Amino acid sequence: MEGKASLLDNMIGVGDMVLLEPLSEDSFLENLKKRFDHNEIYTYIGSVVISVNPYRSLPIYTPEKVEEYRNRNFYELSPHIYALADEAYRSLRDQDKDQCILITGESGAGKTEASKLVMSYVAAVCGKGQEVNKVKEQLLQSNPVLEAFGNAKTVRNDNSSRFGKYMDIEFDFKGDPLGGVISNYLLEKSRVVKQPRGERNFHVFYQLLSGASDETLKKLKLDRDVSKYNYLCLDSASVSGVDDAANFRTVRNAMQIVGFMEDEVQSVLQLVAAVLKLGNIEFKPESRSNGLDESRVKDKNDLKEMCELLGIEQSVLERAFSYRTVEAKSEKVSTTLNVAQAYYARDALAKNLYSRLFSWMVTRINGSIKAQAKTRHKVMGVLDIYGFEIFEDNSFEQFIINYCNEKLQQIFIELTLREEQEEYIREGIEWTNIEYFNNAVICDLMENNQNGILAMLDEECLRPGTVTDETFLDKLNTICAEHQHFESRLSKNSKFLTDHSLPHNCFRIQHYAGKVLYRVEGFVDKNNDLLYRDLSQAMYKANHNLIKQLFPEGSPAKINLKRPPTAGFQFKASVGTLMRNLQTKNPNYIRCIKPNDKKASHIFTESLVCHQVRYLGLMENVRVRRAGYAFRQAYEACLERYKMLCKKTWPHWKGPARQGVEVLMADLKVPPEEYSYGRSKIFIRNPRTLFFLEERRRQCLQDLAALIQKIYRGWKCRRQFLLMKKSQVVVAAWYRRYAQEKKYKKIKHATTVMQSYARGWQARKLLRQLKHQKRIWPDAALPLCKHSALSARRELRRLKEEARRKHAVAVIWAYWQGLKVRREYRKFFRANAGRKIYNFTVQRIIQKYFLNLRKNLPSMSPIDKSWPTRPYSFLDGVHTELRRIFHLWRCKKYRSQFTEEKKAVYEEKLEASELFKDKKALYPSSVSQSFKGDYLEINKNPKYQKLHSAVDEKVLLADTISKINRANGKGTPRIFLLTKKSVVLADQKTGQVKASVPLLDLASVSVSKQSDGFFALKLKEGSASAVKGDFLLSSERLIEIITKLYRLSAANAERVPLSVDISDEFLVQFKNDKVCVKFIQGSPRNGNSASCKRKNNRLLEVSVPSTP
Repeated sequence: MEGKASLLDNMIGVGDMVLLEPLSEDSFLENLKKRFDHNEIYTYIGSVVISVNPYRSLPIYTPEKVEEYRNRNFYELSPHIYALADEAYRSLRDQDKDQCILITGESGAGKTEASKLVMSYVAAVCGKGQEVNKVKEQLLQSNPVLEAFGNAKTVRNDNSSRFGKYMDIEFDFKGDPLGGVISNYLLEKSRVVKQPRGERNFHVFYQLLSGASDETLKKLKLDRDVSKYNYLCLDSASVSGVDDAANFRTVRNAMQIVGFMEDEVQSVLQLVAAVLKLGNIEFKPESRSNGLDESRVKDKNDLKEMCELLGIEQSVLERAFSYRTVEAKSEKVSTTLNVAQAYYARDALAKNLYSRLFSWMVTRINGSIKAQAKTRHKVMGVLDIYGFEIFEDNSFEQFIINYCNEKLQQIFIELTLREEQEEYIREGIEWTNIEYFNNAVICDLMENNQNGILAMLDEECLRPGTVTDETFLDKLNTICAEHQHFESRLSKNSKFLTDHSLPHNCFRIQHYAGKVLYRVEGFVDKNNDLLYRDLSQAMYKANHNLIKQLFPEGSPAKINLKRPPTAGFQFKASVGTLMRNLQTKNPNYIRCIKPNDKKASHIFTESLVCHQVRYLGLMENVRVRRAGYAFRQAYEACLERYKMLCKKTWPHWKGPARQGVEVLMADLKVPPEEYSYGRSKIFIRNPRTLFFLEERRRQCLQDLAALIQKIYRGWKCRRQFLLMKKSQVVVAAWYRRYAQEKKYKKIKHATTVMQSYARGWQARKLLRQLKHQKRIWPDAALPLCKHSALSARRELRRLKEEARRKHAVAVIWAYWQGLKVRREYRKFFRANAGRKIYNFTVQRIIQKYFLNLRKNLPSMSPIDKSWPTRPYSFLDGVHTELRRIFHLWRCKKYRSQFTEEKKAVYEEKLEASELFKDKKALYPSSVSQSFKGDYLEINKNPKYQKLHSAVDEKVLLADTISKINRANGKGTPRIFLLTKKSVVLADQKTGQVKASVPLLDLASVSVSKQSDGFFALKLKEGSASAVKGDFLLSSERLIEIITKLYRLSAANAERVPLSVDISDEFLVQFKNDKVCVKFIQGSPRNGNSASCKRKNNRLLEVSVPSTP
């Protein structure tokens, strides 16, 4: 049977909601809750994945799980987000179909985590290689950057995405990633200036204040105290379980990986600091002679610091906060701003500055991760966007978010039905139209170019005269009053006049997910999204390159009197582009659900989940999937799963899989109207039919299991019986032998006793007779005694003769036995003579081999590789091992002759071998060179007496090297001195010390793989020596220099060993800029030596002669 749990084998609820019986909202929720309680957070609706946020880590995302779902059928294993990611990736790679993965759900449902899991799975299963891994790393590291600048803590989610993100990941024909393109939608820029209670501003503000060094904060003119900034909410400045300082370091590292240069990172941080400073600018009223109030900046310190950060003249920006210039054709009118208008201008500038910075960062990331190849790419899109939002107070943001979700729902229904229809046509199944709610009428209400709500909002914003939110609502009440999905208290439709749940300043739209009440307050201002031209022009005048890029409309050469497009118009256009993009791809859906509002694990709030199920349209989705056939399966898989239900197909079916399925269904007497045969699949209409097959299969598996158990138990019992029978025979045999031996000993003992008694009786009888005769015939006793003595002597002679005969028989028998043994031995000797002769010969050969080896041993030099030839092949292993042992012994003898000084040189040579062998082309030429150390004889040479006196410690290495100039790539001669504690660079002519660097300040050394002598000494950030940056040097004795540096760092217990990086491309810090040093093989200007040339401000190129 199957080794892994499949969709149908999963007994915790129902893995696919299409198979749920009976289908109702209550049973739907009950199934979700049952699976959630057992840590089964994923459930299918056909090919749609429902993901319930567990609010804790689960062990289901391990590398083993990735391998388990890799190249497996979608329904083959239990529901998982990896199954959907694998299905999408394989369709893209094998079938050349562009894919898109649409992730929806409300804030806190886990959309961002789901998108990360999809991207990490694709990164794990696609190809490997240096370039591929670099692209994958850049794609993955773009997430922390965008999360820092686009995510914030809300009451529902500690890491809520406050923007929509769509990423197109581009692949080559092999399925390896080439790059990607990110599109962002509707950043919630109002959060920059105001946050609801219990929520935070964007993460980057808190990360900067917590994680930046004191020196960085000083440069940015910031203080760590969050309470000093008006734009940062104080009641939730810190979040439990979130380390803002560590996250800041992660973001800085991610920006470097993605491709941000150091000056770009500094520019971004300056703009973030400027936004914080902008929020602290306050205004006070000042009366003018004409009676009008004019705003003035209260405390100009924050304004001054902000202007210094951005390079703006303080007077220019201060005037822009106090005056507004309106241009109409050739006329200019300047008006003063009151305090409220000044605060509006300040907040508008802060929002525009941050949102444009975010858009620039997305563009900058795209420039780094975009595919370089011009050929056609396969594309997988991942959409992570707001879910449907229904709050107590819904405004313009919720309106356009819900508009986007209406469009997504529309394309979801269309693509789902189209997919169903295409599969039926492909399989030759008759297609029947499915009735469903078409939300096109709602989309038309919102986006119609003439009578749509967005169009009327734009029209109201652009018309002359007084424009307010109330006039916009009046227009809606006039035009949309008769629309069946529009409700307003002031509309002409009389049925809403007495609806007290509908306030006068609100309107209600009946979305596919339910009714939503929108408050019109702020609609006009948020749609206009105006930034006064004076502020744009002030920003453009800044002496800051990034600011000029963010405010191009402020250029005097690009004055455009045309009103900029509204926020609603821009969002509608971007949503239209997104929909057209999605229409060209094969969709895959992940519906994320939040189980509770407490962000706690093991809590499932049914009312909250029911609300999400409704507005995500999940029940509608199940009904669409079930309108035709609830389940479909390939013939091979179906036959493999249910073949045990029919004797004709069990255990092996010889014919085609479809015929086997037909025989199976006929044998089970399933009604023909319950299923249909496609070209490659069987389609089952009702879930009850599938459950009937599963129940029969379960019973059959139980019967098969019982049969297997019966056969196994019978085999086990028979095996045990035969073992016991064999043991009983052995025991009985040994017992019978023992009993017979015991019986024999008993009989023998009894016989001996009887014999002894009989002989005793006879002797006593004879004694009595003799005594009796002696009493009766005393005279006759003597002759009788003599006669008895004579008889006794005769008997003795007879016995002795008999004994001699018996001994002769024994001797003859012994000789006979010896003769027989010798005859047998001769046979045995003839049979084994060859082996004995062979052993003797081998022993003689080995003896001769050792004697010859002793005479012909090679010299005691370790480099002598000669060795006597082996005489016979069977001695090959011994010959090799003796050679190895002799060499080790010879080396030991050789080492014992070393002096301490010579031993140190060889240890350095060994260290150099471990560092550079097979890694740098220069190493082989250094093997024959002795490591002398003091090549300048600085202690003896009077020319360097001044330099020697300036260095207090013993000089371990002194040599002339070249220091590379960043400006032109040329080298300047310098004296290089190395002591136990520092590195000293001195002028070659004067001997004056130019630089002294403690070894503790060295972070790493970088060299190339080529045969050049260039190396970079990289200093630790923040150290005193790092003020002027790293050192790029060149020396013919590079191997010796770096080896001695490495040994000194390894011997120092206060620090970790010096890191030696070997790469043909590395970065060198020159003061505030990082320069890339790149090594190429070519024809240098200096002939056979490497030459360095400056290509641009960021690149030094070293040409190295090609190695033969």
